[in-house]
Amino acid sequence: MDRFLAIESFVRVAETESFAEAARQMRVSRSVVTARIQQLEAFVGAPLFHRNTRSVRLSELGQAFLRDCTELVGRTNEVVDQMREVTTSPVGRLRVHALPGFVLGHLARVLQVFQARYPQIVLDMIVNDAAIDPVKEGFDCALQIFPPRSEELISRKLFPVRRVFCASPEYVRRHGLPRHPRDLMGHRIGWYSGYPTRERLAFHGAGGTVSLELKPVLLTNSVHLLREYALEHAGIVCIPTLVASESVLSGALRLVLPDHPLSAFWLSVFYPESVRSSLKLKLFLEVLATSFSGLPPWDEALIERGLLAPDIIE
Repeated sequence: MDRFLAIESFVRVAETESFAEAARQMRVSRSVVTARIQQLEAFVGAPLFHRNTRSVRLSELGQAFLRDCTELVGRTNEVVDQMREVTTSPVGRLRVHALPGFVLGHLARVLQVFQARYPQIVLDMIVNDAAIDPVKEGFDCALQIFPPRSEELISRKLFPVRRVFCASPEYVRRHGLPRHPRDLMGHRIGWYSGYPTRERLAFHGAGGTVSLELKPVLLTNSVHLLREYALEHAGIVCIPTLVASESVLSGALRLVLPDHPLSAFWLSVFYPESVRSSLKLKLFLEVLATSFSGLPPWDEALIERGLLAPDIIE
C-alpha cells in the first residue's frame, strides 16, 4: 500500500463525499480509490466511512483522522513544490474555475503573461457562471464574486465589480428613459439571478438611498445573455461594467440612471487553505494581482468618457 496515496484518497473522498468525484479529481478509476480506502481501513483496523447507495459519511474515527490527514497532504504537497522551486522551473497542472464575465475579453492577456513566464505550468480552466467551492470541486482556486460557504477557504480581492443598468438607444426611443429608480417599474427588466440581494436593490444618489424591489421579465444566470437581450432592444438590463463597457463605449448600449449607482461587489480569488503554499498558485496569484492592481481598464475607459462616476465603490 502506498500510504500517501491512500491518505490523499481518503481526504478527497471526505471533502467531496463521493468516491466517483474523488476518482475524477485524482484522474484514476473509482475502483482504485475504493481499493486504497479499503487498504487504509485495514491498516488502521476500523472503517473510516459509513457507506450506502446514496451517501458517503465519515465515521467517528474518520472525523478524528481527517484533520491530521488534510494537514499531512497539504504539507507534503508544499514540500514537493518547494523542492521543485529549488531544482527546476515550476511545473504541473493548475486547476482554475472562473466566471465567463471575467474570462471573455479580459483574462486571456493575463494567461499569456503567466504562461510566458512559466511555460511548464499547464492551466486547466473551467468557465461557467456557477459559484463553486474549490475544495469540494477539486480546484486550486476559483475567480468569482460571491463566496462559497466554507471555513476552509482563503480569499484575496482583485478588483471591484460595478453594476449598471443599460438599454439600447432604440429601446429608449420606443419606451422612454427612466429618470428615477421607481421609473424602472414601468419597463421590461432583465436580471442576473445570482445577485445575493435577489431582485431587491438600493440606489445611491444625491437625494439619498432609494430601495426598490424589481419584477424582472427575464431571469438568467448569464450576464452575456442579458447584454444580448439589451442589444436586441428587448428591455433594460443590470449587468457588470466588465461586460457592458465595450457596448456602452461603442454606443450600442447607453447607461440608464447613471446618477443613481448601485453598490459594487468584489471579484476575488478563493482557494483552499490546504494549497496556500503551492508554488504554482502563488505565482498565478502574483500575476493576477499585478495585472489588476489599479482601476479596472473597462471602468477607466467609462470614467474618462464621463459615463461613470469614479467614486461609487463602497
